[in-house]
Amino acid sequence: MNFQQQPFELAVVGLGGVGGYFGFKLAQYYAESAAVRVTFIARGATYAAVRRQGLTLLSPEHTDSVAHPAQVLATVAELPTVDLLLLCVKEYDLEDLCRQLRPELPAGTVILPLMNGVDIYERIRRQLPQVIILPACVYVASHLQSPGVVEHRGNPGSIIVGQDPQHPSFNPTPLLKQLTAAGIQLEYQTDAFPAIWTKFFFIASFGLVSARYNQSIGQVHENPVLHARARRLMQEIAAIAQAKGIALPPDLIERTFQKAATFPYHTPTSLQLDVHAGKARTELELFAGAILSYGAALDLPVPETRTIYQEIQAQLAATEPPQAPVAPS
Repeated sequence: MNFQQQPFELAVVGLGGVGGYFGFKLAQYYAESAAVRVTFIARGATYAAVRRQGLTLLSPEHTDSVAHPAQVLATVAELPTVDLLLLCVKEYDLEDLCRQLRPELPAGTVILPLMNGVDIYERIRRQLPQVIILPACVYVASHLQSPGVVEHRGNPGSIIVGQDPQHPSFNPTPLLKQLTAAGIQLEYQTDAFPAIWTKFFFIASFGLVSARYNQSIGQVHENPVLHARARRLMQEIAAIAQAKGIALPPDLIERTFQKAATFPYHTPTSLQLDVHAGKARTELELFAGAILSYGAALDLPVPETRTIYQEIQAQLAATEPPQAPVAPS
């Protein structure tokens, strides 16, 4: 692909917390650029709001809180030929989005998925065999406050991005400069999968246990019974990672608990909030579903994951919130 073509086409699909944060930075920085054009793809109320008044980011990083991309589109079928496509949708929308993208993306199109989960690369690869996929891990504390309005708190968002293992001769660093030029914190690692799995240890274990009992990160860490369940989940994830040849530090479980201890005590997880808000679609499959699928494919037992998956499925239809168990004295 010729990355010197004019203009360089950047597109962001999904303007929730992640896509809104990084998309805002790109749109604002390149607002007056003739060399780089930023396109947003959104739907429903978000599409209407951004078309009408631009994308708003409430963040201590930006005093000017509104950005306007070169264009806002309602469907991927309207996409121009893009040099870099950022996928920032919820995981439960991924397969449907990929099916829509399949006829629109020529061979060699570069995709950067900014999504949680250890199986995102594989799921995109199955649907879009013709593209280059840059495995990535993203950290940002942001959420969609209302259509077209994203709120960001805490540290600046950051991305760890790596090489597509199916395209080892492709060097993505020249096109990634379009992101760093816009002030996006980005670290390139040839193999980004250890970073992806390291994050998954935390978000999957604490997400599942916090959702099961409607307890915060601090409560899960403090309660001996919940702490033990989170540890067993991590042990099952560790066995899968080892079988897949993912290079992880031997003390990652302890590091994960140390990380949990740095969060404010009452911090909830997104899965916990979604489950106990009664949302029809959650990231349960992203966490437990992925572990169960890998366990079956690798012939590894994952009884803790299976049990908590079934418990959360059952409680989604329950009316009474579950009580946290008390450790025996």
